[in-house]
Amino acid sequence: MRNKKVLITVLLSLLIMFSLSSMSLLAQEKKVYINGIDADYPPFAYIDEKGNPAGFDVECLNWIAQEMGFEVKHQPTAWDGIISSLLAKKIDMVYSGMSITPERLEVVDFSIPYWEINQALCVREDSDLNIIAALCGEHTVGTQRGCTAAEWIEEHLVKTGILPKDNLKLYEGFSLAVKDLVNGRIDSAMMDDVMVEDAIRKGQPVKIVGIIKTGEEYGIAVRKEDQELKAILNEGITRLKKSDKWDELIIKYFSG
Repeated sequence: MRNKKVLITVLLSLLIMFSLSSMSLLAQEKKVYINGIDADYPPFAYIDEKGNPAGFDVECLNWIAQEMGFEVKHQPTAWDGIISSLLAKKIDMVYSGMSITPERLEVVDFSIPYWEINQALCVREDSDLNIIAALCGEHTVGTQRGCTAAEWIEEHLVKTGILPKDNLKLYEGFSLAVKDLVNGRIDSAMMDDVMVEDAIRKGQPVKIVGIIKTGEEYGIAVRKEDQELKAILNEGITRLKKSDKWDELIIKYFSG
């Protein structure tokens, strides 16, 4: 009987040790992905006052990572080179307010869409300009370098001869364009509607004078060969949008 008790004790000890070892291996094997973000793209992605990545997209991906069982690090990356960084494997994805476009689809793949936006044109609060006057070619317009607003202005205004190329001012981030607009260095600024609305909510003395209905959809960019990661992100987005967290984040970042 004593030998039997000893044997049971030994077996239980081995079982516990095996379980702890397995849990340790699972923790060690948890995949870590690097997400490239535009650090000046509120409310979707930015660096907060404590120096930490924050924003709607950042919190969404944090939730997805926990739900789907992987780790994520958010790495600020220059927007006009962010796809190059993805292709060079310096980052693993771009979850940072990136529109799905035919040009981008030629080199990268995207998750299912998670947000839709249009382009908004804003001017100073005391300006008399409307959208037609602001874009007629006699005034300057600013936007972020490498974004779809810049592409739209280039395609529809600069290439058609409506807007002189020198009247298009490109910035590293939209907040810099707004700063120059407020200070009178440019006459208008164009960006994704949610970003312009966010700037107004935060007290910037600008107003929206027109919306260009581009019907763009945001998705998470991944390399074309990373189909497993794409499937994980698609499932994560689907679960997130069915959860209470989705509504909570919308209220946090888009209300008030």
